[in-house]
Amino acid sequence: MPKNEFLTPKAIANRIKAKGLQKLRWYCQMCQKQCRDENGFKCHCMSESHQRQMQVFGDNPNRFINGYSEEFERSFLEHVKRSHRFSRVAATVLYNEYISDRHHVHMNATQWATLTEFVKYLGRTGKCKVEETEKGWFVTYIDREPETLLRERLKNKRERAEVADEERHEREIEQQIARAAKSMRPVMSSDDPDLEEKKQLQRNIENEKVAFALTSARLKTGKEIDNAQGIDESKALRKTSSVFSGDDNSKNSEERSIFANSETQERAHSFALSKGKDISGSKQRDAKGGAIALAQLMEEEEKAKEKVNRKDYWLVEGLIVKVMSKSLAEHGYYKQKGIVSKVIGKYVAEVKMLDGGAILKVDQEELETVIPQIGGLVKIVNGAYRGSNARLLSIDTAKFTAKVQIEKGLYDGRILNAIEYEDICKLSLS
Repeated sequence: MPKNEFLTPKAIANRIKAKGLQKLRWYCQMCQKQCRDENGFKCHCMSESHQRQMQVFGDNPNRFINGYSEEFERSFLEHVKRSHRFSRVAATVLYNEYISDRHHVHMNATQWATLTEFVKYLGRTGKCKVEETEKGWFVTYIDREPETLLRERLKNKRERAEVADEERHEREIEQQIARAAKSMRPVMSSDDPDLEEKKQLQRNIENEKVAFALTSARLKTGKEIDNAQGIDESKALRKTSSVFSGDDNSKNSEERSIFANSETQERAHSFALSKGKDISGSKQRDAKGGAIALAQLMEEEEKAKEKVNRKDYWLVEGLIVKVMSKSLAEHGYYKQKGIVSKVIGKYVAEVKMLDGGAILKVDQEELETVIPQIGGLVKIVNGAYRGSNARLLSIDTAKFTAKVQIEKGLYDGRILNAIEYEDICKLSLS
């Protein structure tokens, strides 16, 4: 019978079957060959190549079994760490996900005969937290990497510091309340001889009138003072003109009166000009002082918002991020972009990769924000305006800052000139 040609339907069907996952009991780990049925596996075991591999295995069987066991354990834990790092998952689910790769190390080549024995081994060695329930065995990964332990210690230290700051702030508030209550309490002793007089106002004689002398002094405003000075000057000028008019004849008196009137007008005009200059100068000073006060107020508000909204976590659903975990380089995910589909516990994100659609659980320390092109939509993920959507206007590559304009919300239209790259991230439009 002739062999099937390359493009015949039978050959295509055989190649399609060979790509899929076959039964694990018909797989030869030594030869790394997958057989489709029992007859094919039997023929493979009787082949000359398999016999040679079995002779090599018979010379030192422990070395091969230990090697396969270590490789199986390392690959299984790597899968748990990558896919279910912070979750409690059934052991059967983990195993089915692991064996979906047809090139995995099979358990029948290791020192563990069943999955239960392997799960118990993980619990005894402290690599995972193992629980036996009515629904079967459940596994929780225990992360003992130095970076994770260091982050955990820093997180605990930060939480203790925050608790200490809160307690100290509460004590200061209590002390201020106590001081205010003490200052409001009247300081008056019981031995004061004038106590009764201070408390009571009595009249000994019925027909006697009680008189109160109330004095009030009101400070004159600048406008009233200036008006008074102008009136005094005009009175003095009129008095001078009247003196000259009484001593001389009518002609000289008319000239002197005209001269006096012109001088009075000049003085009044100069007084009005100086007054106008003072008013305009005071208005300019008031406007300048108001602008400075407004700028200081806005700066204080910015600092207060920055202190409140600056957090050590920044993950938000819908962001486009870049995976920077070198441990995922062998799987082709290093420096690849994905969309944050879910945030777990503020610091862990489920990232759906843009190429391939794979879903990974990655810590925010292994993720990086993405800066879009000019005009792209970004999300402010940290700082004073945390949570706002903005439009990217320009970037400064030398200072690693960007200029954005907030869109919608309370601060619609506000432009932020120097915002760090880490505080903004590209937003998915889907």
